[in-house]
Amino acid sequence: MAIVVIGGHSRDVGKTSVVAGLIAALRDRNWLAIKITQYGHGICSANGEACDCVTADHNLAVSEERSLAGDTDTSRFLAAGAARVLWVRTQQGMLAEAMPRVRTEIAKLENVILESNSVMRFLRPDLYVAVLDPSRADFKKSAREYLDRADAILLRATGGKVEWTDVSLKSVQGRPFFAFTPPKYVSEEFLEFVRERLARVSETIKLH
Repeated sequence: MAIVVIGGHSRDVGKTSVVAGLIAALRDRNWLAIKITQYGHGICSANGEACDCVTADHNLAVSEERSLAGDTDTSRFLAAGAARVLWVRTQQGMLAEAMPRVRTEIAKLENVILESNSVMRFLRPDLYVAVLDPSRADFKKSAREYLDRADAILLRATGGKVEWTDVSLKSVQGRPFFAFTPPKYVSEEFLEFVRERLARVSETIKLH
């Protein structure tokens, strides 16, 4: 089994496109794809809409994607070729409540790819990739917390423009960096890196 986690420092930096691109390029891996979303106060985990609920049944929701339309993030994963796709929603800071279900689902398929930063608190994946866009100033706490655990960095080419004011990449010096320019998020060089890492995982499993 191989577990891959794709994280990013902000919304709309390309995490979903990277996940979909890897699934499409490595369809033979029979992926379980999981998107994890944590909602802030006043947003219901059941449907992502404004809500004043505080009951336990609204703090966690897990749904399986069935649509191939490609009009949502999880639908894009299924359309790209994933075997199964789940969307896990929790209240902010309550991801621990969802992890028993996540671990159960992970055990069902050989290869799992998750879109999340915060899941790094609970998992030690075989590959963690951080997607960064220097033109976006926002840098989430979860992205900062786990940046030094990134095995590789996907960095949007911005012509040198950097909006971060208090973020250092010193913790990932020496790790492989791969540039991307939308709409292409998964380069051949990055894809080869992922293939090699997954092959190494498979070989390790055979030896044990």
